[in-house]
Amino acid sequence: MIYSILLQAEAVPQGNGWMQQLLLFGGIALVFYFFMIRPQQKKQKDQKKFISEITKGDSVVTIGGVHGKVYASDDDTVTVEVDKSTKIKFERSAISLEASKREAGKA
Repeated sequence: MIYSILLQAEAVPQGNGWMQQLLLFGGIALVFYFFMIRPQQKKQKDQKKFISEITKGDSVVTIGGVHGKVYASDDDTVTVEVDKSTKIKFERSAISLEASKREAGKA
């Protein structure tokens, strides 16, 4: 039985081997796009949107781990109130999106 299957497999011509390889590489490229590149682009887009929408009173955490509330914001910087009288100025890019999602999950 196995011998007859092997004989049938040998009888099939392999003329379109390059076409099969092209389809295989195209499939691999699609997998990379949908599982690696596209989610990363979406994450970057969400981060930029979050940073542009920061307003006074929002609780934030910086990339360095500093927790506080937004006291004031400019075009490029955000002043974060860490304690009652302690205010620190950060670049907008130093605010972490992940920390804000974590706090939203607690509520």
